[in-house]
Amino acid sequence: MTDTEASRQSFDEPYGPSGRRQPTGWVGMVVFAGVMLLMLGGFQAIEGVIALFRDEFYLTTEAGLVVPVDFSAYGWTHLILGLIAVGTGLGILAGQTWARVVGIIIAVLSALVNLAFLPAYPIWSTIVIALDVIVIYALCAHGREVKY
Repeated sequence: MTDTEASRQSFDEPYGPSGRRQPTGWVGMVVFAGVMLLMLGGFQAIEGVIALFRDEFYLTTEAGLVVPVDFSAYGWTHLILGLIAVGTGLGILAGQTWARVVGIIIAVLSALVNLAFLPAYPIWSTIVIALDVIVIYALCAHGREVKY
């Protein structure tokens, strides 16, 4: 084997017979991000419905929120954000490029909304923010892995 063949073989290693890049083990992280967006979207939607119909469920008054608005405003925000997150999660699992971009945007918005909602539901909002950060990492660092 000549030097040229050896260097070519090591260069082509991550590529399959069709010349396309083969998915690595990190594809599981992107699938995780898609599933997490599905779950977080469902949780956001449920949180929104609760804020719309049972605002006494939350421990703080409207004046105690970071952005002092009616709970119905938070409810609609959580509901809409949740439904978009579910659709985006399905798009990520289908390998759509647009879904990766929208997924990052939705995760950032979700983290910001939950930061503003922190006084009303502190433990859950903190958990959602942490999961949003993991989703952002997975989609930014390894998002292209799931595209076939």
